[in-house]
Amino acid sequence: MRARVTECGAKRSRRRDLLRGGALVTFGAGLGVVGFAEAADVVDRKLPLRGGAASAVPDRPDLLGGGRLELNWCVRTERKLVALTFDDGPGPDWTPMVLDTLHQHDVRATFFMVGERARRHGDLVRGRLAGHEVGSHSWAHHDLARLSYEEAYDDLARTHQELVAVTGQEPRLLRPPYGHLAGSTAAAAVRMGYQMVLWSQQMREAEFPGDPAGQARQIIADMQPGTILLAHDVGNDQRLVSIRGLPEIIDQLRARGYEFVTVSQLLAVRH
Repeated sequence: MRARVTECGAKRSRRRDLLRGGALVTFGAGLGVVGFAEAADVVDRKLPLRGGAASAVPDRPDLLGGGRLELNWCVRTERKLVALTFDDGPGPDWTPMVLDTLHQHDVRATFFMVGERARRHGDLVRGRLAGHEVGSHSWAHHDLARLSYEEAYDDLARTHQELVAVTGQEPRLLRPPYGHLAGSTAAAAVRMGYQMVLWSQQMREAEFPGDPAGQARQIIADMQPGTILLAHDVGNDQRLVSIRGLPEIIDQLRARGYEFVTVSQLLAVRH
């Protein structure tokens, strides 16, 4: 059993930092290893792994197929590609603003949607997702790493069904809430046929209160080819900093030769 750990972009992470940050998750004897498609610049940001009894996996390996899951932070590539992602929606405050901006700038993005919010606010996105991608972000944004395998699977299956009904898309990607991982989550994701997607760069609104231009400059300065960029389309007013900075981020990155793609399009580059 092997896990593949590689690095992305010009900013390299040390292997021991990745492992110290919780890079390896196993399903248990005979079920294989979570495969790491690409690792990210996470030297200063350890990714929390949760464990304990809730991480137990089922005794029936047949439920998990081959028992292998890809965990993606980014893609190692020399092409100037960036996948813009939005978590936690849809919601009435910011999702329409994000969709309007993306439409005006002809940008594709990936939306990791919460099933319960999709049920309540489906009309916000219905008919507006052409060219965009939809991924799962759980049913109610609870920490999946604290759930048993059965609970995690039921949560993801319910979310999947709702997202198909609302968006017409079959999600193939999962971003667990808070980026928390556990054996139970991984096993449920394998059974659903998902790839796991985290991020290598994120909007940091708290560092730029009332300063969209400052937020944009930071994102542009730190950008690397193959980045998966985390943003949100639900939240408090603080997140308006990144949403209002989106046009500048898009224009400036394009001026530097970057192309915006969905996560699946980005992951396809490595094959």
